Amino acid sequence: MGRWSRWEYYGPAQPKPVKDGIKAKTQRGEIGETWWSKRWIEVLKSFDMGARLTRGRAYARQGQVVSIDVKKGIVTARVQGTRAKPYSVEITLNPLSDEDWDKVTDAMASQAVFAAKLLSGEMPRNIEEAFAEVEIPLFPVSERELDTDCSCPDWANPCKHIAAVYYLLAENFDDDPFLIFKLRGRTREEIIEILREKRAQTLPEEASTIIEAGPAQESAAIPLEECLDTFWQAGEALDSFTVDPAPPDVEHAVLKRLGDAPFAIGKHNLAALLAKAYTIASDAALEKSGVSP
Repeated sequence: MGRWSRWEYYGPAQPKPVKDGIKAKTQRGEIGETWWSKRWIEVLKSFDMGARLTRGRAYARQGQVVSIDVKKGIVTARVQGTRAKPYSVEITLNPLSDEDWDKVTDAMASQAVFAAKLLSGEMPRNIEEAFAEVEIPLFPVSERELDTDCSCPDWANPCKHIAAVYYLLAENFDDDPFLIFKLRGRTREEIIEILREKRAQTLPEEASTIIEAGPAQESAAIPLEECLDTFWQAGEALDSFTVDPAPPDVEHAVLKRLGDAPFAIGKHNLAALLAKAYTIASDAALEKSGVSP
């Protein structure tokens, strides 16, 4: 039996329904909502998979994927097809080397915005720029980098079972974009720990700059004994002083960077209580200045 005949035989068969299968969130149109998921699908489409990829979209929407697990460099899944036993799927993407990750995290740590968002547990939308800076790709650049296997008898690659996992993986990126890093060999916790260490190494230089600038600023200050009579009066400079508060790019960035405090009040960690206090104070300041929180 030739390849075309085999495809015709396996193609139209209806899969067995799955109870409590993993269904795609969207039932029409494109799958994936955030930049990371759309980028993943865009990369797969660039490999000219064509109909081989779209065949799995219906499986993803029907809930034929029984389970999916993302580990470093590998995705394993079980997908229910036409047979009684679900098919086993593996998708492998080679992790980056330690040397490559060292270059990438150097680039991340050197950019204050990248570091602040990552340390607070947020993925910057333009994170690929950090990888591009050191000429190391975050996403695969060719289909050859994706080593896939399915226990089904379909000869196509990707078969609809692998393709279904591709689509659901995109939605997993919506929920946790750090899974992209995990596929490349580093977990969210490992990245944050590395960035904390690398950012800490820059603190002595930043502190010395502040200390060196200190004497010059102090020398311009008026001695206290010369302004005792007017100490509590508002100076002319206050008339030109303006405040223009705005919501922060990263909410509670310092608290998130520091992590949990070493002690708690009752059942609540101090960092969680401070976060609530900061939110209340910030909202009040923004409301008073006419800015929506």
